[in-house]
Amino acid sequence: MTAAAPVLAVNATMRRARRARRGVKTRIIAPLVVIGLIIVGAIAVPIAYGFDPLQADLLARLAPPGAVTSDGSTALLGTDQIGSDLFAQIMAGARVSLLVGVATLAISGLVGVALGLLAGHFGGWIDATLMRIADIQLAFPSILLAILIASVLGQGVGNIIIVLSISNWVVFARVARSQVLSLKNREYVEAARTLGAGNWHLMFRTLLPGCMAPVIVVATTQFAQVILTEASLSFLGVGVPLGTPSLGSTIFNGTQYLSTAWWISTFPGVVLVILMLAFGILGDALRDKFDPTLRSA
Repeated sequence: MTAAAPVLAVNATMRRARRARRGVKTRIIAPLVVIGLIIVGAIAVPIAYGFDPLQADLLARLAPPGAVTSDGSTALLGTDQIGSDLFAQIMAGARVSLLVGVATLAISGLVGVALGLLAGHFGGWIDATLMRIADIQLAFPSILLAILIASVLGQGVGNIIIVLSISNWVVFARVARSQVLSLKNREYVEAARTLGAGNWHLMFRTLLPGCMAPVIVVATTQFAQVILTEASLSFLGVGVPLGTPSLGSTIFNGTQYLSTAWWISTFPGVVLVILMLAFGILGDALRDKFDPTLRSA
């Protein structure tokens, strides 16, 4: 009985580990499916659905979900205050949000990771200067900084991408720097340095691969923050220009009709929450997968 106890304990531990791995896979696959469906909808719906998200039809204004409009078509999610189809607006707005998120993370990720590699590898005055700039920027609330820069640059999808890239490079820089500081004294880095590898080879060929796992996790979690900030700026009127569908502007348009046409603000808000939750769960699952301490546990 006593001899079999260690074997039973090992078997139980292995079963728990397998269940944990299956749980992590499920938490990765489920949000990816949700994100994939929204991406497909954002790309395909404007082509296949046949409704212009900005086309006005005053005879069909404030039609409830599932109502038949004046031209005999069905508004799946209803219409807004000028009769535009809400479903087409939401899908077009989701496309803008995803475009802004991908472009913002690509720019801020490249800039932030490069500066983090420089700061962590060289240290000294380069590290001190870059990190003090990062600390100064972190002292300001990100949404206020984004509103300030957006007010100066003006409305536009390109300007919003620039604004959000300026607001988010710090996160990538600090993550990359911390990883470089933990890796730069490892044996394989010392071996590459001994063999004559230069600074650029050490940074981008030796150290960068070791930084990618946490950077991917941060990018996934930051995606939700970028989407929320873009929607907030559009809600406040300093985001995308008038005439460009956006989840934030659609939510704002329905605030005056919450008691009579609740669907105008509710449905784009639900899509925004689903996107944020999906990226948040995906980032948490990727952190569990890539974190070596959690894997060993």
